[in-house]
Amino acid sequence: MRVLGIESSCDETAVAIVDDGRRRLADLVLSQLTEHRPFGGVVPEIAARSHLGQLDRLIARALAQAGMKPHELDAIAATAGPGLIGGVLVGVTMGKAMALALDRPFLAINHLEGHALSARLDPGVAFPYLLLLVSGGHCQLLRVEGVGRYRRLGTTVDDAAGEAFDKGAKILGLGYPGGPAIEQAAARAKAAGIDPDAYGLPRPMLGRPGCDFSFSGLKTALRQRAQERAADGALPERDGLALALQESIAAVLADRTAHALEAAAAATPRLTALVAAGGVAANQRIRQALERVARAHDLPLVAPPSRLCTDNAAMIAWAGIERLEAGLTDSAHGDGLDFAARPRWPLDPTAPRAAGAGVKA
Repeated sequence: MRVLGIESSCDETAVAIVDDGRRRLADLVLSQLTEHRPFGGVVPEIAARSHLGQLDRLIARALAQAGMKPHELDAIAATAGPGLIGGVLVGVTMGKAMALALDRPFLAINHLEGHALSARLDPGVAFPYLLLLVSGGHCQLLRVEGVGRYRRLGTTVDDAAGEAFDKGAKILGLGYPGGPAIEQAAARAKAAGIDPDAYGLPRPMLGRPGCDFSFSGLKTALRQRAQERAADGALPERDGLALALQESIAAVLADRTAHALEAAAAATPRLTALVAAGGVAANQRIRQALERVARAHDLPLVAPPSRLCTDNAAMIAWAGIERLEAGLTDSAHGDGLDFAARPRWPLDPTAPRAAGAGVKA
């Protein structure tokens, strides 16, 4: 079974072809960093126009890389939400057109499900597992019980961890994208022996009951500390603040994940792993913090390769394969040419909305 996946929910145009033997026959990602860098963040209209201008060529390249003709595909899968609706519409429309022309199934994939199942593509973890999904727009803890079966244990009440990284980098003048810039600056500060605790950044919700997150106050505190030290302008100060920000985020993510593992401990069957997915999961300091949490609960930490943590189409194609194999392909499960793209699409529709504004589910 060979499925072509399309990902266009934010600022990467991605196409991949994956087979049911977990082989990535083609895996292409076209970044839009150059277009968005002058604005310090993603501009939705620019993103959608870029997807529209590049997607057909990227599909042709993927087919050539896989050595395949279009009629050799078994299905077409496309991210149908959540995300920037303009970009999602571009990918969904292209996917539907291909499926219709080739007389193949069209699979509308939840972008979050792509991340949730990416650990089963490489290296291949078994159900059930606890997932920390942490990216620029999403910060959730979910018990992944099977394909299409997700129970949310915690989410952000305001901003996601990835947004804190991006906005933090902007505050500190470290450039875009913020996550890698903060990680690099933090590494310089650590090598220089700077103490991150000296900056007094808060660690929101650390130690509180439950599994929810909050990062808005951390961004505000970072801005205040940066303004206090603006007169100095020394590079070590900027790098030190980046280190302090990273340490705060890592500590909060580890703490809330530990609470979720404790909450899930009584459920059966027993968890097989702690999985970290999403762009922020590529941060090595955060992986170290989560590794300690996993060991404390006698579980392995499974984190997909960095390429599968950030937005990509291989995870979308793989989610399509998983849904095909599970028989989740009829309209009742959200598939078919009549599926409407969605800016919001929770993995666990039964979970209550978090007590705060701006929750991205």
